[in-house]
Amino acid sequence: MATKGIDVSEWQGIINWPQVKTDFCIIRAGYGRLASQKDKFFDENYNGCKNNFIPCGAYWYSYALTPEEAVQEANACISVIAGKKFEYPIYFDIEQPNQIALGRNAVSAIIKAFMNTLENAGYWAGLYMSAYYLENCTTDDIKVRYAVWVADYVENAPNYDGVYGMWQKSETGVVAGINGNVDIDECYVDYPISMKNAGLNGFQKPPIKRTIDITANIDDIEYSGELTET
Repeated sequence: MATKGIDVSEWQGIINWPQVKTDFCIIRAGYGRLASQKDKFFDENYNGCKNNFIPCGAYWYSYALTPEEAVQEANACISVIAGKKFEYPIYFDIEQPNQIALGRNAVSAIIKAFMNTLENAGYWAGLYMSAYYLENCTTDDIKVRYAVWVADYVENAPNYDGVYGMWQKSETGVVAGINGNVDIDECYVDYPISMKNAGLNGFQKPPIKRTIDITANIDDIEYSGELTET
């Protein structure tokens, strides 16, 4: 069953989070190669979600034209989101025309560089792209390797044949507590449970529960010496 969510950035301005009713929210953390390019309302939006029990993820808007620049962007993103917990993936948003013009292989190399840097830092990396760009501007391995958030503003389902965990289905949603339009999303994966079980995005992996077989007959056990309880 799909859950209903939104994604927000500084373009939504000040949000009255106690009024917002949504299953989840993806927050823009920032853009570009510098941590100083953090979204103006990232901290406020993150705290708004946490204080109102709204599971959240984040995304970073890219301008990278090389894998090296993508690594710089990933490191900037990591510095901005450090110390926070996210129940949903950290998404790489790549859609600039001069990026797409580089071609399928170059775009895919940029994506991999960002994603690998995120994963090495303990984050669940995801890719945000339009359905058309996913189909025509990435190599096939990208589509199955990472969590996909596909954008396509159509009626029933995105025009995308690959596997996706989330769909951005509208950019003209209306939600209480938010002035103006907001993007509307649907999610088909239980990311919060998977995230916590994996111990990613700031969460600690649950301890392994061990069971002891206590069915052995005490008469069959030989023991000598003192029993010390620790």
